[in-house]
Amino acid sequence: MAQDIYLTGITTTGTPHIGNYVGAIRPGIAASKDPSNKNFYFLADYHALAKAEDPDRVHQSSLEIAAAWLALGLDTDNAVFYRQSDIDEILHLTWILTSATAKGLMNRAHSYKAVVQANVESGTRDPDQGIMMALYSYPILMAADILMFKSTKIPVGRDQKQHVEMTRDIAQRFNHRYGDILVIPEAVISDDTALLTGLDGRKMSKSYNNIIPLFADEKKLRKLIMKIKTNSQEPGEPKDTEGSTLYDIYKAFATPDEVKDIEKRYADGIAWGEMKEVLFEYINEHLKPARQKYQRLIDDPAIIEQELLKGADKAREISIPYLAEIRHAVGIRKLG
Repeated sequence: MAQDIYLTGITTTGTPHIGNYVGAIRPGIAASKDPSNKNFYFLADYHALAKAEDPDRVHQSSLEIAAAWLALGLDTDNAVFYRQSDIDEILHLTWILTSATAKGLMNRAHSYKAVVQANVESGTRDPDQGIMMALYSYPILMAADILMFKSTKIPVGRDQKQHVEMTRDIAQRFNHRYGDILVIPEAVISDDTALLTGLDGRKMSKSYNNIIPLFADEKKLRKLIMKIKTNSQEPGEPKDTEGSTLYDIYKAFATPDEVKDIEKRYADGIAWGEMKEVLFEYINEHLKPARQKYQRLIDDPAIIEQELLKGADKAREISIPYLAEIRHAVGIRKLG
């Protein structure tokens, strides 16, 4: 049976937060230790440009995200961990795929349609106002990320399923034209992945400014947890775990027995202040060893750079010959 190839990209546009950890980083790191599959993890720094991020922020985010994955135990001997911008073949493949991708497909991208809709609703005369080609055609770069390494399984959230579907469309059109060259990937959607809410009760997101940074120091971590929104129920009054951000975050980190214990304390009417203290102590102890390693890596980024270059070397052992095969198929060949 052929070995499955999993690929995960992390866009370098922010500081890793605990929602990223329970949703993507933790399961990704567990998968990196499984020798039965091949796993690719990359810093999607070219994708960050589509969001017009500040250059220094893109650089800092690359450092923080790479340090987080390494500090939390990513197995870079078993997995391939690299920076997108170190793999020139991805950009070559992006243009080749662009030549075989219909504009109509790009018109259907959720991210593009969302900006157009916002322009229309604001009364802007040009529905494409402010839309850069990096945003419009980013699904093609994403397809190149996936197809370059013959990925078969792409772990994504349900809201990102379209990304993989578009990659499949692009690859199938290419193969119909040039032969059976590109591997058609499948989306892997986990229904049990925790989706955490943030300080204000909405989905934890940088865009809402409601995140808890994964490696905030103890003082900041405590301050942020104390700010988490709760209802007005008094101490001693039984509380419902459903819809409780404090409970959801605790559950994402705790063992089943610990969750049962906290559910009992909710039923017994635990005070919100006490629950916040319980949550702070638990998360702080859980993350303390990795936080210390993370800080050492941030202070010595040459270690991170070495890991990324090692990963790029491994990645290019695949991308260089594969791109040569693809180029030959489309007619980009030596003359003699």
